[in-house]
Amino acid sequence: MVYDVITENEVKYITFKRLADIPFIKHGFSTRFGGVSEGVYSSLNLGLKTGDEPDNVKENIKKFASAVGVNHENLVISDQVHGDAIKIVSNEDSGKGYPKQKDYSGIDGLITNIPCIPLMATFADCVPIFFADVTKRVVGIGHAGWKGTKLKIGKKIVQTMADAFGSRADEIIAAIGPSIGKCCYEVDNVVAGQFDKDFKNTSTFIFPKGKSKYKLDLWEANRIVLNEAGVLNKNIIISNLCTGCNLDLFYSHRRENGNTGRMGAIIQLI
Repeated sequence: MVYDVITENEVKYITFKRLADIPFIKHGFSTRFGGVSEGVYSSLNLGLKTGDEPDNVKENIKKFASAVGVNHENLVISDQVHGDAIKIVSNEDSGKGYPKQKDYSGIDGLITNIPCIPLMATFADCVPIFFADVTKRVVGIGHAGWKGTKLKIGKKIVQTMADAFGSRADEIIAAIGPSIGKCCYEVDNVVAGQFDKDFKNTSTFIFPKGKSKYKLDLWEANRIVLNEAGVLNKNIIISNLCTGCNLDLFYSHRRENGNTGRMGAIIQLI
């Protein structure tokens, strides 16, 4: 098993063994457990754009950050639009998104080489990708739904790490967190056809299922994207945790018809 389930002050979250072994990185991916939200958002909803009480979400973010061992006052949170824009986070960005207001928009990827600034994105089926360059000490987080995957945001994050910080792709570790698996992700021919424009061979991650219906494997698609960027297979870790199959542990936008909360992914340099 490539991950561990950690419980800290009632907050239950996922860590990757490979990332946890790096002494200067803290990270985690949240579950439903350990928050103060109620109803369909019970209990650790981290989505500020949901219909949950904002004060509850803010308290949940604080609890999750504390469990992972990072300072919530320094959090930088993405502003996701299912795109491929990436923000390089500086000292001046500390606290933007929570507790400060964001002065950026349309950001699905965050990167930094600055210690003690935790990066955070939220999810409820889309693919979280953690990035870590142990040599240059750079970390990142990416949000890859089907649109972000098609746009190859993972590859663009690797390229940005190389351009901005001199990272080498073959030294980057990429961890694909809990997200909807092909077992639970059915798309129509319009969505499936979008990938033909950007991928040479889609047969390894798109599978026919009845008339004009397909199963989409976002984990494999993102592995291919990361390979294209030069990330080695041995450095790509996939949790194989499906949010749709594990409603007892995770929120799932698709399985719960959009009426649900959001998990969060945090990564930070120490």
